[in-house]
Amino acid sequence: MSVDETARAALESRADGVPAAELTAQFREFRRWTGSNPLLLVAEAAAAATGQGFLDGIKPAVKRFRDAFVATGRIASFSDLAALEREDDDLVAALGARRKRDVCCEIAAVLADSPTDDDLEALVDWAETADHYRHESDPIGSIAGVGLGTVQYLRQLAGVDTPRPDPPLENLLSAIDDDLERSPIDTATPQRTIASCEWLAVVSGYRRLEIDRIAWWRATEPADRERIADVHGARVDRDR
Repeated sequence: MSVDETARAALESRADGVPAAELTAQFREFRRWTGSNPLLLVAEAAAAATGQGFLDGIKPAVKRFRDAFVATGRIASFSDLAALEREDDDLVAALGARRKRDVCCEIAAVLADSPTDDDLEALVDWAETADHYRHESDPIGSIAGVGLGTVQYLRQLAGVDTPRPDPPLENLLSAIDDDLERSPIDTATPQRTIASCEWLAVVSGYRRLEIDRIAWWRATEPADRERIADVHGARVDRDR
């Protein structure tokens, strides 16, 4: 078999039993627990900026943020969020670390300057046009505390078909590389990890976000997958 065929087969064997299309659709169609609320999407990306897990860190923080600011009507736009004091008691209680608070408010400030009056449209417009290979010159990627992983996660939350260069994806790509006599797969840097995922998407026919979700599924314990599915109200095949 050619390298492309071998890579495709290697991915397909690891995708067996993974509801990759459904997991991808949850992001692309805003069918996760935050829905299409742009304030919550930004809060989730900010809550993830320090590397916490979803169940024990991200979800509780975003829920506190939602209850304190969105459900009460205290903020209704990116402009409102950007104007919050970083030491606001409710913001500190919701997000905790200063880095998360700064990231949340500064992302909102960037998006509030969008020419559109629709905050979700502003987020999606940015996400669809952001260049992950030049993220440091991006208005959001250049924010202190925002790494490439945060940029990519926010783009995923905004429905973009793109991977996040994290350990599960690196491990999946490295395992596939081990199956090949030669390949362009390289996970030495986040950018090379993304490029490798993009190559694999081309040769396999899978979406980039599907590959990302396959990696996540394989790296996550079944009990945690079920708990996360419950949070999102999503239907996945829990026998797998």
